[in-house]
Amino acid sequence: MRKLPIALQVFSIREEAEKDFKGTMEKVKEMGYDGVELAGTYGYTFEEIKEILSEVGLVPISAHVPYAQLVEDLENTVNDYASLGCKYIAVPYLLEEDRPEAGNFDKVVENIRKIAEHCKAKGVTLLYHNHDFEFVRMEDGRYALDYLYDSISPDLLKTELDMCWVKVSGEEPVEYLKKYAGRSPVVHIKDFVGGKSDNMYQLIGIEADENKSEAKFAFRPVGYGIQNVPAIVETSIEVGAEWVVVEQDMHYENTPLEDAKISIDYLSKLL
Repeated sequence: MRKLPIALQVFSIREEAEKDFKGTMEKVKEMGYDGVELAGTYGYTFEEIKEILSEVGLVPISAHVPYAQLVEDLENTVNDYASLGCKYIAVPYLLEEDRPEAGNFDKVVENIRKIAEHCKAKGVTLLYHNHDFEFVRMEDGRYALDYLYDSISPDLLKTELDMCWVKVSGEEPVEYLKKYAGRSPVVHIKDFVGGKSDNMYQLIGIEADENKSEAKFAFRPVGYGIQNVPAIVETSIEVGAEWVVVEQDMHYENTPLEDAKISIDYLSKLL
């Protein structure tokens, strides 16, 4: 099996990165990670981030950048992340007013197209990172996620399929990866237990109704949940992925860094 480099989404260890970015990056490198995907700059300048990652030996493969920030300050934002050496920028999330059911999704799609065109002109490729809310049907029966990818040329917009949210939506991660073969350079490998329930959204401040949350959802280190991780890894290689990214949004029994180590120890056996 061909080897794939493994990156860590820094959102997984956000509090540690905020307290001591360099020291945390050193620990990430010591664990065996090859790169990181940024989610903010943790109080540092772009020049400082670039210097730290270069010194530590981690590749800044990508960055999750809020959709609103890209719309409002496209030129400077793309220039900043391009200066870090990021090959990719990902739209990570849409607020409720921008989601498919809000009534202005075609405008959002058009804005993402413009962002993608600007990124390409700067030598950066735009990715779209899904959650589960894109798995709603449009009038023509397509998922909104497919509608987005169908509406923008693959040479402008690539996928960053999040295996957790694909699974939560009711689709099979392996089959969805195959659907976007050749268009999936970065794959988010995220594991979990339980199923779709209100408590999934506590991370973004939406309180759960415990009486409705029957299949209690919880994130897990890679390899310790319900995902068929070996099949996802094998398929990622088959469809031409360049990187797999570990992401764990919340932590329970272990610290974030402990979970990051558990994940890469498991993945390293497969890669």
